[in-house]
Amino acid sequence: MPEPQRTSVMDAAGVERALDQMARDIVQRAGGADGLVLVGIHRRGVQLADLIAARIRVGGSTGLETGSLDITLYRDDLMVVGPRPVVGRTVLPDMGIDGRVVAIVDDVLYTGRTVRAALDELADFGRPRRTLLAVLVDRGGRELPIHADVVGTRVEVPEGGRVEVMVPEIDGRLGVERVEAA
Repeated sequence: MPEPQRTSVMDAAGVERALDQMARDIVQRAGGADGLVLVGIHRRGVQLADLIAARIRVGGSTGLETGSLDITLYRDDLMVVGPRPVVGRTVLPDMGIDGRVVAIVDDVLYTGRTVRAALDELADFGRPRRTLLAVLVDRGGRELPIHADVVGTRVEVPEGGRVEVMVPEIDGRLGVERVEAA
């Protein structure tokens, strides 16, 4: 079987620039960083949320908090995953999310099903004043009426293709690639 064709969408410097802009956009849409909660979706959304939070904190914000969501048990395809899915931890701020602005952060927005699961899980923990969605890559192809408020870049992906986001903690480097079947 031939190797899939990989095309760089963003190198490390491009991702850094996109994260800088995303941090500014999130703070603007949230009306400031005080009381803002960035919640990354496992796996790579958590690392991206941390990178964005670091940028916001450089701006002097001390009221920003972060967390993570593991949506495994909220997936609508849980039966396809298997009888014993691996469930990670959901971690939210001690002060909770009620009445706060929560920005959900993910790596790639595609069908919208991951975000729907994240919204369902978040609702089990409280009622934010406002919920924003920030994604590094929007690749289109929605199956649900979900859109991102903050987007790093948009990528056209041919049928059967995918987008891979790499983060140093998991992949050893920062970048985004479009992967097409050979």
